[in-house]
Amino acid sequence: MRLNLGAASAARERVSAAKRNEWYWAWGMIAPTIIGLVVLNIVPIFQTMYMSFFKSGAFGKGNTFIGLENYRRLLADAQVLYATRNTLIYMVCVVLITTVLALLLAVALGGRIKGKGTYRTIYFIPMVATPAAVTLIWRWLYNYRFGLLNHMLSSLGITPVDWIDNPNAAMLSIAMVGIWSTVGYSMVLLIAGLQEIPRDYYEAAQIDGAKPVRQFLHITLPLVSPTLFFVLVTSVIAAMQVFDIVYMMIGVTSPSYDATVSLVYLFYNNSFKYSNKGYGSAIIMILLAMILLITAVQQRLQKKWVNYM
Repeated sequence: MRLNLGAASAARERVSAAKRNEWYWAWGMIAPTIIGLVVLNIVPIFQTMYMSFFKSGAFGKGNTFIGLENYRRLLADAQVLYATRNTLIYMVCVVLITTVLALLLAVALGGRIKGKGTYRTIYFIPMVATPAAVTLIWRWLYNYRFGLLNHMLSSLGITPVDWIDNPNAAMLSIAMVGIWSTVGYSMVLLIAGLQEIPRDYYEAAQIDGAKPVRQFLHITLPLVSPTLFFVLVTSVIAAMQVFDIVYMMIGVTSPSYDATVSLVYLFYNNSFKYSNKGYGSAIIMILLAMILLITAVQQRLQKKWVNYM
């Protein structure tokens, strides 16, 4: 009996030692990611929150504590209201249109068509191109006098459009660039989700006489919903942080500035152009609160439409 107890105790010690070794390896493998997340994301959040309670001194030195004054100023700042409105409009337009287009492209390119690998690459290329290069190309396309878009409109007898400096068209122009740049990434993610759907469901549906549209609504959409949810969450976060397109396309003196300025662009102007990092930090904290709120709502609503197999 004592021998059996001793053997069991030794086995437990060996198992616990093996588990400890696995834990050490696991934590060692994820430690670089965790450290990078804390250093590059978590710590800056608290630093920005701390800075939002101060007024920046001359040349970034001698900051003065002013409490909630920056946040009170936000409520009366018309540009903050414009930037909040523009950010939300851009987010809704880009996320909705991009997600719908990406889903349709994923379904089309997930089937048996010739050259689908080439098409996937073509749609994904804008995602790997630098934002600066993409925006410069679109600026030339949007040029009022020499742009390709206005040349095509003129050839059809349509009056050219001032795509950049017209406040009524500028947001649409920026949204088009955002959609073109991100639809390929969302498409690739959705293709991966579609490939995880067992073919048995489609074969059974075909035997029952279900048409392609019915298969899409009752098989594809429910089973790809987890990937679709991930695409929506990440797309919203990315769209809310839009900066480079607006910065390179719209100047502060442009007539369409108020109609296109985003919260991140406003943060950049206040923090680096006007040297008021305290007020800029307060602006970015508003953006952070909005992203957290929208993400929390998405997490809450996913229970009603996301189906996990």
